[in-house]
Amino acid sequence: MSSRATQLQPAVEQARQRSEDALAKLASQQQLLAKAEQQLTELRRYRQEYAETGDGALSVTALLNRQQFVERIDQAIVQQTAEVGRQNRQLAQVRDRWQQAHARESALDSVVAQHREQERRAEDRHEQAEVDERMQHRRLR
Repeated sequence: MSSRATQLQPAVEQARQRSEDALAKLASQQQLLAKAEQQLTELRRYRQEYAETGDGALSVTALLNRQQFVERIDQAIVQQTAEVGRQNRQLAQVRDRWQQAHARESALDSVVAQHREQERRAEDRHEQAEVDERMQHRRLR
């Protein structure tokens, strides 16, 4: 008869794999968020640099083109800000999934450890009973 800890081992391995998979997804999502934040920073820096360049003696057409370009950059900043928010929300969801998977893995590990400890104590009691029985037989002889 196999022990309870041995019977639970496939569930423990599955929980460990799910936790590892969730951790990999978490790392990937963190990279996506970092990339989105970096792009937003670059857009803002570019907007700032472009705004700081002097207007000089530009024609009306050049000023209008410049204004339209700045507006397009501003729109890109708004869109990228929304993307960063979306990536943050996605990261929170992925982090929650990993925490749940990790908690399940830890709980199963704990249950298996408890069963192993119970089995060890039962084995110790069994061995002690055998020793006691042998000692009893020796005394009777």
